[in-house]
Amino acid sequence: MKIKLIIEKHSDGYCGYPLGFSNGAIVGQGSTYIEAIQSTESSIQAYIDYYGLVEFQTHFQDDYDLEDAFIAETGVLA
Repeated sequence: MKIKLIIEKHSDGYCGYPLGFSNGAIVGQGSTYIEAIQSTESSIQAYIDYYGLVEFQTHFQDDYDLEDAFIAETGVLA
């Protein structure tokens, strides 16, 4: 199963989570990009180990054809 991850960079490190997961939160973190990916993978595996793959798939929205994700910034006049 392929899972797309969002990795965010913050002033105190990186955090990551699987895109499309709709039940609660699966989050990883690290001081580097790679550590955040590894931590997120570990969190996903822990969820699957505890609840089972079927339960994970039930809450993972993999029925859409997402090829990529983008972040955009805009401004509005207030």
